[in-house]
Amino acid sequence: MKRSAFFLFLTLAFVTLNSRAQTIINFNNPSVKYMGRIALQDSSAELTWTASSVIINFNGTAAKATLRDDTGLDRVTVVVDGRVTNTAIQPAKNPTEYELVSGLPKGNHRLELFKRTEYDMGSLYFYNFNINGKILAPPVNAHRIEFYGNSITCGYAIEDTAGKDRGTAEFENGYKSYANITARHFNAYYHSISKSGIGVVISWFDYVMPDIYDRVKAHDPSAKWDFKKYTPELVIVNLFQNDSWLTQNKEHPQFKKLFGTTPPTPEFIIEHYKEFIRSIRSKYPKAKIICALGAMDATKEGSPWPGYIEKAVAGLHDKGIYTHFFPYKNTPGHPSAQEQQAMADDLIAYITKTFKW
Repeated sequence: MKRSAFFLFLTLAFVTLNSRAQTIINFNNPSVKYMGRIALQDSSAELTWTASSVIINFNGTAAKATLRDDTGLDRVTVVVDGRVTNTAIQPAKNPTEYELVSGLPKGNHRLELFKRTEYDMGSLYFYNFNINGKILAPPVNAHRIEFYGNSITCGYAIEDTAGKDRGTAEFENGYKSYANITARHFNAYYHSISKSGIGVVISWFDYVMPDIYDRVKAHDPSAKWDFKKYTPELVIVNLFQNDSWLTQNKEHPQFKKLFGTTPPTPEFIIEHYKEFIRSIRSKYPKAKIICALGAMDATKEGSPWPGYIEKAVAGLHDKGIYTHFFPYKNTPGHPSAQEQQAMADDLIAYITKTFKW
């Protein structure tokens, strides 16, 4: 009997230790924190917008996650205790469990799954974490920011170190975007409503930012975002780069569709920008809004586009709306990682000085 009792004790101890090592944290656990506009499904959370993320605090030594991607193209960066790990995930089209980190020192850790690719590259579905340890209360941020942007904000081609400015999924990395660097600097919770090629009056495709800025998912006009769920202190709009190209490209199909043969007037452009900023102001009456531009050729010397923004802002008569223009980087293609960092440094300095953050 003593021997049987001893083996029973060992068995129970093993089961107890094993259960502690395998703690399943489902997507709807209140201690799971999401960043970005997230659509909660019956069995998973759907992340579409670039820079959306899933974050937990936990006490343990290892973690896994079950994910899937509707295209198999998305890229997910794993961040542990504020550092990017060597684990970069390209989730399969079927739900699959991925090891995120192992061998951590015992104690408390912060884990983030960061969707670094934009919505046209795929929708990411998060089902659960499987942690060796226990979940803790979610992290708390010091500030709240929202970005509206284009490929610059998305981190387009940032991983293309060959200089070919390629924009496919493997070369895009929103984690290295000036927007994410700025948000991390201020320990800010943030949303990034951004799409490569998008504009305010014209895009490389058949919709513009004012058409989609209020959606949970960009391609679903029936699912409107509830702006009461998230109220930023600061909104940063960095748009007009694509407009600056396309309003002069008379051969582009979108130009012909929208303008025929005559480019839009400055007054037309300014008024449409004002309307978009008014729409943001209507959602966030108390937020500070920075109307930014750059750092590609829309801000080069002689460009009229910063002036359009200045006139639009002046015409709004709103003391809570500011302008800030990134210096023209004067190099080919989209901003590199170093140029994104320079943009972030510039924006951080402006926010610190202007808002005393």
